[in-house]
Order: sequence, then C-alpha cells, then structure tokens
Amino acid sequence: MSLTSDPSPAAPSAQETPKRPAIPVPATAEAYGISRSSPPLTEEAAAPTSPPDASGAVTAPVAAHLAVTASAQVATQRARDHLLALQADEGWWKGNLETNVTMDAEDLFMKQFLGIRGAEETEQTARWIRSQQQPDGSWATFYGGPADLSTTVEAYIALRLAGDAVDAPHMARAAELVREQGGIAASRVFTRIWLAALGQWSWDDVPVIPPELILAPSWLPLNVYDFACWARQTIVALTIVGSLRPAHDLGFDIDELKVAAPPRKRAPLRSWEGAFERLDKLLHRYERRPIKLLRSLALRRAAEWVVARQEADGCWGGIQPPWVYSVMALHLMGYPLNHPVIAAAFRGMDRYVIRRDTPEGPARQIEACQSPVWDTALAVVALSDAGVPGNHPAMVKAGRWLVDEEVRVAGDWAVRRPELAPGGWAFEFDNDFYPDVDDTAEVVLALRRLLGDGHASVTGAGRAGSHGGAGAFGSRPNTVEDADPALAAAIRAAAARGVDWSVGMRSSNGAWGAFDADNVQMLAMKIPFCDFGEVVDPPSADVTAHLVEMLADLGRSDHPITQRAVQWLLDNQEPGGSWFGRWGVNHVYGTGAVVPALIGAGVPTDHPAITASVRWLLEHQAPEGGWGEDLRSYTDPAWIGRGALTASQTAWALLALLAVDPHSLAVKRGVRWLCETQRPDGTWDEPHFTGTGFPGDFSLNYNLYRLVFPLTALGRYVSLTGVTTP
Repeated sequence: MSLTSDPSPAAPSAQETPKRPAIPVPATAEAYGISRSSPPLTEEAAAPTSPPDASGAVTAPVAAHLAVTASAQVATQRARDHLLALQADEGWWKGNLETNVTMDAEDLFMKQFLGIRGAEETEQTARWIRSQQQPDGSWATFYGGPADLSTTVEAYIALRLAGDAVDAPHMARAAELVREQGGIAASRVFTRIWLAALGQWSWDDVPVIPPELILAPSWLPLNVYDFACWARQTIVALTIVGSLRPAHDLGFDIDELKVAAPPRKRAPLRSWEGAFERLDKLLHRYERRPIKLLRSLALRRAAEWVVARQEADGCWGGIQPPWVYSVMALHLMGYPLNHPVIAAAFRGMDRYVIRRDTPEGPARQIEACQSPVWDTALAVVALSDAGVPGNHPAMVKAGRWLVDEEVRVAGDWAVRRPELAPGGWAFEFDNDFYPDVDDTAEVVLALRRLLGDGHASVTGAGRAGSHGGAGAFGSRPNTVEDADPALAAAIRAAAARGVDWSVGMRSSNGAWGAFDADNVQMLAMKIPFCDFGEVVDPPSADVTAHLVEMLADLGRSDHPITQRAVQWLLDNQEPGGSWFGRWGVNHVYGTGAVVPALIGAGVPTDHPAITASVRWLLEHQAPEGGWGEDLRSYTDPAWIGRGALTASQTAWALLALLAVDPHSLAVKRGVRWLCETQRPDGTWDEPHFTGTGFPGDFSLNYNLYRLVFPLTALGRYVSLTGVTTP
C-alpha cells in the first residue's frame, strides 16, 4: 500500500443493505450450471457447448472459453515468474504484514517510557502515521475502515511526540473526533494502560489483573493457560506493569483529548459481567495493600515465566504486543537496558521495521508479526499448482528451509497435551513455544507437493487409496527426491511428525483451534481487562478445514478422526450456506477453505451442504466476476459477502468452485476477472485487508496473499480445464 492510496469505494452503513442486484435462489446448484455433468464451455448460463459448424469454424461459446483459458495460461505464467523472483536466497518467501498505526505509535510509546526515543526514528514513524490519517481526522484499524477511537488517540499522541502542533489542521480534526467519540475515557483498556504508564491516566481507572494469577494451577478456571497464547503472553507481562504502576513522563499533557465520562451503569450482579465488575473493585483495594510475600513471589514467577519464553531472535511469540510489554515489565523488575535479554529484544525488533521512501522523506513502519513459514508453504503449493515440479531449485530450497524450521521442543501447548511428542511448524521465523496446527497442515501439504503427492483437494479425490502411486509419503518422478534424496527423507520424517502432532492437538469436540487444544474458557471474555478482541482460541472452521484437507491428502478420509471433523464442519455451516472465517475475511475465506476440504474428504458435490455453499458464493459474486468481503462483516451482517473486490478473496471463492466444477460459468467469470485485473508484473493490487487477527478488532494485510492465492486458483483452473503452462 502506498502512502497516498486512494480510499476504498463507498460501502453500506450499518443500517443499509449493500446494493448489489438480488439473485433468486434456485433449489439446486444445477440451476447455476454447477455440476459434474454440466457442459464444459458456456458463455451464458443456458448456452450449451456446440461443435464447429460445417465449415470448421469454432462457435462463439467455444471461442470465448478458449480466450479465457488462454488468458489464464498467460496470467499463471506471469504470476508464477513473479513469485519465483521473490524468493529469498535462504529459500523462504515473506510478504510484508501490514496492520494499523497503533503498532507504530506504541513503538514510540515504549521508547519514550524507556527514555531511548530518538528524533530521527520518531519523525520517520510520524511520516507513516500521518500518511494513514483519513479525511475526517481519524485513523482506522484497516484500509478504508471507519474511524476507530483508540487508534486515533494513539496516533494523535505519537504525532505530538514528533512535535506536531495541537492547532495544526490535521491534529485539530483528530482531537475533535476523539472528543466527539467520548475521549480517552471511552478508549480501550490497552490505550489507557499506555497513558497510565506515561503519566496521563490514573491506574485506578484501569482494570486489574494481579500478578498472583501466575501462581494459579492449570486446572483452576482463569489460570493463564485458559487464555489464548497471544493473550497469555501479553497478560502475564502486563500483570507486572500494572502492579508496579509506573508513571513516566510523556513530556506534555493531553487534556484536549479528555471529556467528562458519563456515569457508567453497572451490569446486573447476577451476570458474569456484573460479578467481574465488582471483583475488579475488590482487586483495586487489594492492589493498595497486597500480601507482600505473595506479591513478591508472584512478580518473581511472572518475570521468570516471561524470560523463559523469549525466542532465539529476542521476540516473545513473534508478535509485537507481548514483545513491548515484556521489555517494559522486565525493565521495571530491574533488568537494565544492556541486559542480554533486553538487548536481544531490541535487536529482534529491528527485523520488524519496514522502511519506505516517500516524497516527504524516509518513512518507518512496524510489522506486528511476520509470516515466512505460512507464506513459504502457500508459495510452494501455488507454484506446484502452476506446474513447477518438486525438483525445481526454488522448490528444493524451500523444502530445505521448511525442514529446518520444524519445531522439535515442547511449548505451552503441552500443558493441555503433556503426552504428545513435539512437531509441527510456527508462523514466524522464531516462535518455538507456539507452533500452530494451521501452519503445520499447510506445511505438510506443501511438503507433499515436493514429494509428488498432494492433490486430493484439487481433484476431489480424497477417499483412502484414491491417490495411487507411492504411499503416504512416497515419491514420483520430477520431485525433490530426484534433486536431493537425503532431503526427501528428512521431509518425510518431518511431515510425519507434523501430522502426528497436529492430529494430537484436536479439541475434545473433534475440531481444531490454532495454537492450543480445548482453549475454550469463554469466561475469560467477560473480564473487564479483556476488551481488546479474542482472548481464547476455540476450534474454527478454517483451521479444521485445513486439517481435514491434510488428512484427506494423506488418504485418511475414512479415518474416524477425519470423519468426526467433517461432521463438525457440516454441523457448523452458517444458515446461508457459508462458513465463518476466523483467520481470514471472512465468510469467503471460511467457505473457500471448507468446500475443497470436504470434497477432498469424499463429501459428494451434490451434498446439500456443498450445494448451499455454491449457492451462497454465486449469490455474492459481483457482476464484474470477482468477490470481496469487508472486515465490517464481523460486526455487521449487512457486510457478509460484500465489499470491494480483491484478488485474494476472488481466489478463495474460486478454490471452492473449482473443487465442485472447474468448467462452470461462475469459475470462468472469476478467472476472467483475475486475468483482467492482473498487473503487468504478474501480481495484483490489493490495499484492502483480507487477513484477520481478532475478528472485528484487529486485521491484517498479508502482502503475499494477493499473489499466492490467485496463482493457486489460476494454476488449478489451467490444470483442470486441460491447458498446460509452458
């Protein structure tokens, strides 16, 4: 995304239904021409395929089909070549991961807190923050999104640190919007924690989580392991900060952002919210006079817990929030800035800086996270679908790097699964404490491509024994085995361990969350402290679908574990026919993951769930042929399946439809849209955020999604319609 990106197209308000032509819902998918028996070449829904006329001329529908497939062939080659050119020498791929400007603001806040903020990096960061301000003076949490109060407060204060004048027009607009939305008092807990730490808010007006929480055994409700891993790491560090109640100097007051808060109505006592509100009052009293020995023990244990989870690159969990809070917490506990733990943290942070050249000068942006393992696995699958063999040098390098990234140590997940042997992969370069089953499933699928296996979800052939050829981790010609037999053996071993670990991480309901098994303590959502998004990691449709796809790819479709997961997916289909997307936006992502997985696992294409999902996708296909869904779909049903068209979301929809019938009109229209919107260099423009961190609260723009998913869809289309890519 450039610093001067145009705003997104106008979109419906919360009270307004998106204005796309209503499409009547037929009784069956066949009414849309979606079936295995449908004609392979159609220009209009009712236009049948006809042979050449007596003169040998090709009919118009056939010519139209050939034009689309020829365009797809060219687009696939361009995208393939562009992706190959992006590979790092070490073998990985990584697109920039864009979030919102709170990451940048909080980087400055941390350095102000520690007394190490420099003028040059402050101004470079401010340039990026200014470039993201919206015309109304606000900042949003995603591209083209509505004003977000907390993000605007943090961005405004960061610009004041950079010296922007209060009466400057852009600052005056921002301050006015903050006041209109309730001022600092109405901002999220994290924003007020930062302001309390910088002397601009009272710790008495911030919810309490005492450090004694670290002493709670894992069987006690609301112990630290009841929280999702990302929340767990953040909360433990913040229990230290909150108990020590620092108030460092911001350097100025921010009274212009404060308005009188209206009296807050308490929740009923007999509700969980009401009970926790009253418990928070008691905890504030305890904070004034904690039990000294117990508090001292808790602080020491919390600090030890934090230090023990620092990764090799100096990070915590590979994500920004626990990273900055851990540094602050440890410094408050007496760790000097030159201590090896703190010094390693600062060195690691430098890897997360994106530097941009702008007309105003260099700009500095902070990545909240990095996704090399995920991106590399997706790239290998995409290139394989585009016809790149497993013995291609780029594929061999990727396989070697992925094998080296395997996690072979136990992490926090072992608290719930102590007997499970380690294995699998994490999302980031360094995050051994927190591998996840979503990455692991995708890596296993990618490694199987290198070995010459792994096409169940493409062809729909997923029943046990349907693959033919060598065994579950066998080899075929033009595979990594030809280039490096030792690497092929290492790939088989790592993939087998990853399968065993990920299968062992299933929850008791037969489905999968991302990082932990049975992380379903919904009571954690009721704590006043936890207003920042998801704090638990329950099973989701998209993660479970990726595990089902992996198991089907292994020929285990008939295994009871797979069938139970398939039933869970069928039971959790949304009423309209889609599936909710936990880690991607939103119903288009969920549906694009689930449909290929179900078909790969042997669910017939005329199953009512598949028919309903196809109907839903076709109802939400734009007249131009693509798909788009706005992040507001997480909080406003009017946005479900609606939004600016994007290449990644169009590809997700196509992956579902290709698994049902690659010759359908809907597929051809979607492929045509991808071909028409492709850039000359082979990728696509996609400023819109299509990745999800916390549904409705925190979103992501994976810069590689715009390339790997369209390439996967185009490659499958080219392959399944009988066209070869040179």
